[in-house]
Amino acid sequence: MDEISAGTALSAANTAWVLSAAALVLFMTPGLAFFYAGFVRSKNVLGTIMHSFIVMGIVGVLWVVVGYSLAFGPDQGGLIGNFDYLGLKDVPSTLPDDGTVSPAAFMIFQCMFAIITPALITGAFAERAKFSTFLIFMAAWSLIVYAPVAHWVFATDGWLSPFDTEGFASNGINALDFAGGTAIHVNAGAAALAAAIAFGKRKGYGIEPMEPHNVTYVLLGAGILWFGWFGFNAGSALGANASAVNAFIVTNTAAAAAALTWMFASWALTGKASAIGAAAGAVAGLVAITPASGFVQPMESIVIGGVAGVLCYLAIRVRAKSGLDDSLDVVGVHGVGGLWGGIGTGIFAVAAVGGVDGVIEGEPSQMVDQLVAIGAVGLYSFVVTFGILKLLDLTLGIRMTEDDEELGMDVTQHGERGYVFDEAVGVPVMMAAPPSAGPAPSAMPRPETA
Repeated sequence: MDEISAGTALSAANTAWVLSAAALVLFMTPGLAFFYAGFVRSKNVLGTIMHSFIVMGIVGVLWVVVGYSLAFGPDQGGLIGNFDYLGLKDVPSTLPDDGTVSPAAFMIFQCMFAIITPALITGAFAERAKFSTFLIFMAAWSLIVYAPVAHWVFATDGWLSPFDTEGFASNGINALDFAGGTAIHVNAGAAALAAAIAFGKRKGYGIEPMEPHNVTYVLLGAGILWFGWFGFNAGSALGANASAVNAFIVTNTAAAAAALTWMFASWALTGKASAIGAAAGAVAGLVAITPASGFVQPMESIVIGGVAGVLCYLAIRVRAKSGLDDSLDVVGVHGVGGLWGGIGTGIFAVAAVGGVDGVIEGEPSQMVDQLVAIGAVGLYSFVVTFGILKLLDLTLGIRMTEDDEELGMDVTQHGERGYVFDEAVGVPVMMAAPPSAGPAPSAMPRPETA
């Protein structure tokens, strides 16, 4: 990588904040692992955590080798970067903003976004993926789907980006997405829908009880996600500045509002104040405020988060009735939450915060840009993801065998167990087939009923 030129004024405070934010965003991926792992059955807990954990390895290497160049290399027609930055070679010494943040810090910050986005998709096919094919899918998706979309939305001169080489653009599509509501959550949500269709239903889905095996993991994971999301959104200001402070405040406020509205909505319909509902609601609020966090004020963030909690809860109930086996409701939380967040940004954006007004402030054209970006990203992600999975299914197979699925991912895919309760000193313990599942006397609430 090129050294920073002597004439570039780097800010130690800004660079330190971006590096800290990058660490927070990376911490979100283990948080996601526990959030997802709590929802699955105990025989799949290790395999579910491994899905998120190993993505840190796959994308962590690919991003340095080629991913960053494709996403943020010199623009090729607004669609993708070129290979100039292959292996981080010739990364420029300044950024498109004021040049006060080390480009290496920006690169590693964006790497964490590239890691968590494919990890989000894994919830759609939890408990049934063949691990060897899963590795290939994650690598292919990160390069073929995520990298181009990141270029469209985040990179200078990307066709959906509000920034061009002259600064903030005034023509073309100028979609507002401060931290990834479209590029990450709509993208992952559309891919999750394609994956849930391609993988099909789990063995026994709708017949056997499949309640969450560890609700405490769900709450732990949600808490880690909430904490890490401050880096996700406030870090996207790329500096220790007023924009970061505002993003931090509205992120917390929207998550709090959504946790309450989801809990109260589920309480009204089920008669119980669900812990799962509060946790899922918080995540829905975090998703929805992500694109808006650099453009809206705190009071508007309450509306965005509050609506997200109810809207995503209803989306999950509709999904449950549809028969689609999106195991951990990635579509309902991330897809629908990201969709609403993009729309909410177009409605509530205020120039005093982010330099752009939305519908309420007299700029209805901004809503058109938001909808174009949501539609383009969602369609591209769905079609290409489905194509990748069908190709892999025809060649390698994407699902475990029925026997392996019955035994669980932990033993069949990894040769280990998440929990060992039958230890004997000096005697090796062999995994036995689990007893046949019978009706649960008091099943925990699923997300759709939580």
